[in-house]
Amino acid sequence: QARVTESGGGSVQPGGSLSLSCQASMYSSYLAWFRQFPGKELEGVAAISTSGGDTFYGDSAKGRFTVAHDSGRGKMYLQMRSLKPADSGTYYCAADWQGGLLLNPSSFRSWGQGTQVTVSS
Repeated sequence: QARVTESGGGSVQPGGSLSLSCQASMYSSYLAWFRQFPGKELEGVAAISTSGGDTFYGDSAKGRFTVAHDSGRGKMYLQMRSLKPADSGTYYCAADWQGGLLLNPSSFRSWGQGTQVTVSS
């Protein structure tokens, strides 16, 4: 039911940084980032509580990515640093949490169309 839009994708060299943004039209108690590589399943990247600000990260994101949220504005950010070629893929913002594990795509009902991230020399 929520409208979700991502932006900020692009091409960077290994070791570089990118910041992604997500805008959700309706309130969601949790928001999350997922990514997908060609021919593979969705992978949980990060999630955040929009009330308390607690954050959750997938193993591949810990220590390199930071998720943040503008309270009351329906916006979420993903700050990515030390990017690797293995980070290349389509990144999706998910909203309308219906319960369940925060890094499981089935826990969310509303999705953006995705933004492409490419890391290469």
